[in-house]
Amino acid sequence: MTDFLERRLTVIHYYCLGSNMPSCLVLLLLFLHLVCTIKVPLDPNIQRDLIQPPTIIKQSAKNYIVDPRDNILIECEAQGNPYPMFSWTKNGKFYNVAKDPRVSFRRRSGTLEIEIHGGGRPEDYEGEYQCSARNQHGTALSNKILLQVSRSPLWPKENLDPVVVNEGAFLILQCNPPHGLPPPVIFWMSSLMEPIVQDKRVSQGLNGDLYFSNVLRQDTQTDYSCNARSHFTHTIQQKNPYTLKVLTTRGVPERTPTFLLPTGTSSSKLVLRDEDLLLECIASGVPTPDIMWYKKGGELPSRKLKFENFNKTLRIIGVSEEDSGEYFCQASNKMGSIRHTISVRVKAAPYWLDEPKNLILAPGENGRLVCRASGSPKPTIQWFMNGDATEVGAPNPNFEIAGDTIIFREVQSGNSAVYQCNASNEHGYLLANAFVSILDVPSRMLGPRNQLIRVIEYNRTQLDCPFFGSPIPTLRWFKNGQGSNLDGGNYRVHENGTLEINTVRKEDQGKYTCVATNILGNAENTVRLEVKEPTRIVKGPEDQIAKRGSSVHLDCRVRSDSSLRLTVTWIKDDTQLYINSRMKKDEDGLTIFGVAEKDQGAYTCVAKTELDQDSSKAYLTIQDKPDPPQDLELTEPSVRSVRLTWVPGDDNNSPITGFIVQFEEDRHQPGTWHNLASVPANVNSVILQLSPYVNYQFRVLALNELGSSMPSPSSERFQTAGAPPETNPGDVKGAGTSKNNMEITWTPLNSTQAYGPNLRYNVKWRQRHTGEPWSNITVWDNKHVVWNTPVYTQYELRVQAENEFGKAPEPSTMIGYSGEDYPKAAPTDIKLRVMNSTAISLQWTRVAPASIQGSLLEYRAYFWRESSLLKGVWVSRKKQQQSFMGDRVRGIVSQLIPYSIYKLYLVAVNGRGDGPKSDVKEFTTPEGVPSAPKYFRVYEPNREMIVVEWGHPEHPNGNLTAYNLRIQPFNGTRTGKAVFETLSRNQTKYTLQRTDPVSRYRFAINARTQVGAGEVITAESPVRLDEVSPTSAYTKNQVDIATQGWFIGLMCAVALLVLILLIVCFIKRSRGGKYPVREKKEVALGPDDNKEGDGSFDYSDEDNKPLQGSQTSLDGTIKQQESDDSLVDYGEGGEGQFNEDGSFIGQYTVKKDKDETEGNESSEATSPVNAIYSLA
Repeated sequence: MTDFLERRLTVIHYYCLGSNMPSCLVLLLLFLHLVCTIKVPLDPNIQRDLIQPPTIIKQSAKNYIVDPRDNILIECEAQGNPYPMFSWTKNGKFYNVAKDPRVSFRRRSGTLEIEIHGGGRPEDYEGEYQCSARNQHGTALSNKILLQVSRSPLWPKENLDPVVVNEGAFLILQCNPPHGLPPPVIFWMSSLMEPIVQDKRVSQGLNGDLYFSNVLRQDTQTDYSCNARSHFTHTIQQKNPYTLKVLTTRGVPERTPTFLLPTGTSSSKLVLRDEDLLLECIASGVPTPDIMWYKKGGELPSRKLKFENFNKTLRIIGVSEEDSGEYFCQASNKMGSIRHTISVRVKAAPYWLDEPKNLILAPGENGRLVCRASGSPKPTIQWFMNGDATEVGAPNPNFEIAGDTIIFREVQSGNSAVYQCNASNEHGYLLANAFVSILDVPSRMLGPRNQLIRVIEYNRTQLDCPFFGSPIPTLRWFKNGQGSNLDGGNYRVHENGTLEINTVRKEDQGKYTCVATNILGNAENTVRLEVKEPTRIVKGPEDQIAKRGSSVHLDCRVRSDSSLRLTVTWIKDDTQLYINSRMKKDEDGLTIFGVAEKDQGAYTCVAKTELDQDSSKAYLTIQDKPDPPQDLELTEPSVRSVRLTWVPGDDNNSPITGFIVQFEEDRHQPGTWHNLASVPANVNSVILQLSPYVNYQFRVLALNELGSSMPSPSSERFQTAGAPPETNPGDVKGAGTSKNNMEITWTPLNSTQAYGPNLRYNVKWRQRHTGEPWSNITVWDNKHVVWNTPVYTQYELRVQAENEFGKAPEPSTMIGYSGEDYPKAAPTDIKLRVMNSTAISLQWTRVAPASIQGSLLEYRAYFWRESSLLKGVWVSRKKQQQSFMGDRVRGIVSQLIPYSIYKLYLVAVNGRGDGPKSDVKEFTTPEGVPSAPKYFRVYEPNREMIVVEWGHPEHPNGNLTAYNLRIQPFNGTRTGKAVFETLSRNQTKYTLQRTDPVSRYRFAINARTQVGAGEVITAESPVRLDEVSPTSAYTKNQVDIATQGWFIGLMCAVALLVLILLIVCFIKRSRGGKYPVREKKEVALGPDDNKEGDGSFDYSDEDNKPLQGSQTSLDGTIKQQESDDSLVDYGEGGEGQFNEDGSFIGQYTVKKDKDETEGNESSEATSPVNAIYSLA
């Protein structure tokens, strides 16, 4: 860099020898503009080691007004290295702070603290102060601070004469407040401290005077006092009040406007740049004139324009040179208008165009300080070095002053200084400090060392390498220790040392080293770059339309780098979603149960890691029933119609498919609503056809796919006129309630069919085919009973409606019947055939029609179980019944109990009841197959033996002949060959010797009679405790709970409980107790649930579960498949009948003594049948 600058300066030197000085100077400035100065980093460790000339960082205002009641602080704060020393001048002379005991420096600061409390006079300290901050590298100056003490002089005493003025004349009440520092705030009040109401007619000017454009009579109702409030003390001084007397006349003459302020036709105004321009025009006149503002040759600057004081004051905020010009105000009323021109000139105190900045250079470098300011008039520029004036053209080997610029050449270590630039004109001045610091610092790294940077693949990243040195070091980057410098292509090195990689790929991962070098030394740092997989939502939520109350799932499946911590959040309508109890968030997305209207909105899934994020958005629309229609209106009334109009409600995202109009009437069914009309969705008005003599009220319901809305508000009432009925009652019937009467009933007319008051019915009847005259009666109910009728005789019936307006048309003739009597004859010639062990077929001869005495409903068979063919079995003789509907001559009685004696008779049944009984028939049901054994239990008393025990069938349905036992070994999913054993009918126990210590066994058993084998029950040998299933094995990473104290204690408690249960079971068994056994069917011979404990496994058939394909009666017997086949062949029969207690007729029970029967479970019983069914 130094060589480059020297070569360029040599070229400029030879150019300047042959050209004029101004051109050379311009070229030199352009060159120096290219020189890069050194920027000192903000790192406190760096700044602590570097020299720095003083810099003023805080100071009091140039015009500093203080409160006389408070201590005075004149601020001057500065920084530098070494820390600067402070001194002050007052009115241009050195101010010795040590001589005044009331003045002191604030600690480690140049701020002056002046103690006023305790008798000090603040006026003694008024003057112009300037602060100097100095260290060995230079001196910085503050602004000149003019210190003034606030003053609030008292109002002079004066006596004010009453002001007398004619009504309609203008008036100015002068305030003339005493001059204060700062000027006081002026406002007008009455002597009662009530503010004077101001308006377009009465207002206060900028000078504090109160102006009346015209005086009115009511202005005399109060007095007027000018008040001044001081800025610091906030005390209010009040001038003696004015008393106003208004001389009234018969009429106030109108007059053209005249200006009260300013006077004349023109005036001028001078304002400084950036201040507010205030232009004021106050006019008099009757009526009160209006004020308008204009600018000559242009528009008013609307962006910074404000009208105040009822348009009498124009304020332009922060004026600039372009706001100069002629402004005029126009006052007008109906009598005329006048205009006043104000010429505005804008001057400017100095303001910065280019404020000088601190300059840090290395030895041998070049630089410049620029101080450019503007103002009106143009300010003069004066330079100071360390507070001393420096003249233009003064000889100096290291710098040259060229107007507003100081040029430095080949600076050396001792050239550090603070330069002051003063720009001033007649309206003010600007003072700026800028230091030039000469540094020589070896290269050093500023950032953290060995930093790890993680970045997402295909993103842009920057590897920072902050460094510092003077002269400015050069910086190079290397990857993985390779010698080539990284710059160009996918890499870009910035001036601050940052290496930018435009598109990061997996191969860019590695170790990067930056090396900074200057003439004083080298420094390096390392950055490790890791490239991560980007986070992506592979399946995001999609827009959905859901019905209210349904469940919705919003997908959000994410793929991200496994080494980064992933968080998935949901945002609804730009606000983070609170997951409540109706929502479930999982890896696949978000599920909302029972959605409601509040769930509608935009849902955004945000998948975020430490490095990146992805989002996907969808809109959920909730459909609901529509809102009810509103604003029902009745129009176009006529005798029997009216038009109903309504405004549809919101469809709640599901299109309205139609409307239902309902009505309510208040005479017959008040409060009950009825449907009247259905209306298409595109119609909101309908003409309703109405019935006479109904006081209608209407409402409307809207329909969509989700249902109907709530009803709309009800309409007003609408009354229709009366008329005779147009219809007669329907469903006219005649039927007897006893054998000598006939009850005539009908459906009465509803409220919309009555058509008038006093609705009644003319009822007529006569026997059919006799030609006798009609009998009639008028009733107001819906039934009439005719007495003394012959048994079951046909009658002709008529019912006609009538109201106060007339009768309905002639009614139709209906047929009715008088009451029935019991049948007089019984079925005969009954033939019975046994079909199987549970069903019989019947045939009979029907009774004569004349003996029925009514309408034949059915033939009914009554039957009961007389006894069982098994010895000693008690049976219930409760009757059961089987109905055969209609006039038929055969049927089937089913669900009988096998191996029993039954009795049966038939009756004919009409609407009155049962007829006489037929002859009683007796029949016997054959044997059937037995039910399953009562229980089935398998246990292992030791490792070599398996014991199987079972109980005899609860329903043998015949004489038992044997037991079939099937034994099949298995090991896991492999099964061995099954072995079948036929056992004695009285045997209830079987012992199997193990041949294989590993395999388990599956057992199946059923009982047999001469008819065949009964229901099968199965069981498996138990799992031994030393067998461990794979699902219970511990993984190597799990803690062995068997070594845990809490588990050992729990197992001890379980063992004690099991021991107690075993003792109780042993006692019960020794006393003949039974164990419940869970039943297993033949269709499920696979592995069943195992039960551990004492090694025993109980299976019970107490639930009486039938074989698949069989039907079970309520008493637990089984209806065999062969009976079903017979029923299908017959194609007739009915449901079995039951007694009053719900039991099936023919159910049998066995009389047992509990102690003897329950203790008879072993194979030592002499008779398997007697052991189960014998009575004590």
